[in-house]
Amino acid sequence: VQLQASGGGLVQAGGSLNLSCAASGFNLDYYAIGWFRQAPGKEREGVSCISHRYKPYYPDSVKGRFTISRDNAKNTVALQMNNLKPEDTAVYYCAADARRHYSGNYFCNGGMYYWGKGTLVTVSS
Repeated sequence: VQLQASGGGLVQAGGSLNLSCAASGFNLDYYAIGWFRQAPGKEREGVSCISHRYKPYYPDSVKGRFTISRDNAKNTVALQMNNLKPEDTAVYYCAADARRHYSGNYFCNGGMYYWGKGTLVTVSS
């Protein structure tokens, strides 16, 4: 089971980025998936998590700006980030978990089982 995030980079405040997470060794369609971030000196934060029985979960810090989506044909999950702010600067990780009957809220606040390497997002002011 491997996850690899990509798409990070440097963007000005107000700009957009689309992160992608590719899975290998398993079918993402059967897993709950999520995006997390960690900024220097701060705790990890779940920014978008989705499972099969519930609507996607977004914390207030990103609600209305971030959107998670699956592409089952490509076995990938994307995170569209709009109206980026300097406080969005962090390393972003994608994650997956086979306990897909739990809610996105549960995963974003508790973590997931499989983790990929992160991609750095830097938002300049």
